Amino acid sequence: MPENDGKSKGLLIVYTGDGKGKTTAALGMTIRAVGYGWKVAVIQFIKGSWKYGEMDGIKKLAPNVELDIMGEGFVGIIDDDKPMEQHREAAKKAYDLALEKMTSGKYDLVILDELNVALTLGLISFDELKELVSQKPQKLHLVITGRGAKNWLIEQADLVTEMKEVKHPYQKGILAQKGVDY
Repeated sequence: MPENDGKSKGLLIVYTGDGKGKTTAALGMTIRAVGYGWKVAVIQFIKGSWKYGEMDGIKKLAPNVELDIMGEGFVGIIDDDKPMEQHREAAKKAYDLALEKMTSGKYDLVILDELNVALTLGLISFDELKELVSQKPQKLHLVITGRGAKNWLIEQADLVTEMKEVKHPYQKGILAQKGVDY
C-alpha cells in the first residue's frame, strides 16, 4: 500500500482569532513541511517595516522556504504614517504574487500571513479573497492567517483554529519579547 504523503488533497487551513500564535502556527507547519523536503512560500501581507526573528530564521531554511515580506508595516498603529493607498498598493502586489506562486506548481505549501487583516482593512477585496481560494490547486496546502476570518472563508476551510487570548504579559506591563513575540 503506498504511503499517504498528505498531498493527495491539499488543505485550506485558517488560523484566526484574537490570541497570539497564528503566524507561529503557520511557521511551525513550515518547519514540518521542510522536514519532508517540501517547497514552501510565505507571503506576508501586513508586516514589513519592523525587524523580527522569523526574517532571519526562515533564511536558514532556504532553498526550501521563500519569504516575501510585501506589507508596508502594521497599518494605522504605532509608527505608521503611510497613506492607505501605499498600503493598498503593497497588498495588491502581495495578492498578485500569492496568485502567481499558488498556481506555479512549484510549492507544496503556501502561507498567506495576515491576509485576513488585509481584507478587514480593505487593502484587498472580498472578491479577491474568493478568487485566491478558487485558484488553489488541488494538491496545494494553503494557509491563511490573521484575525477576523470571514464566515465564508471559515466555511470553505478544511481546518480552522481560532486562537483565544486567555492571558497576555502585556496585561502586566511586560512589552513584546525578542525571540518570543518577534
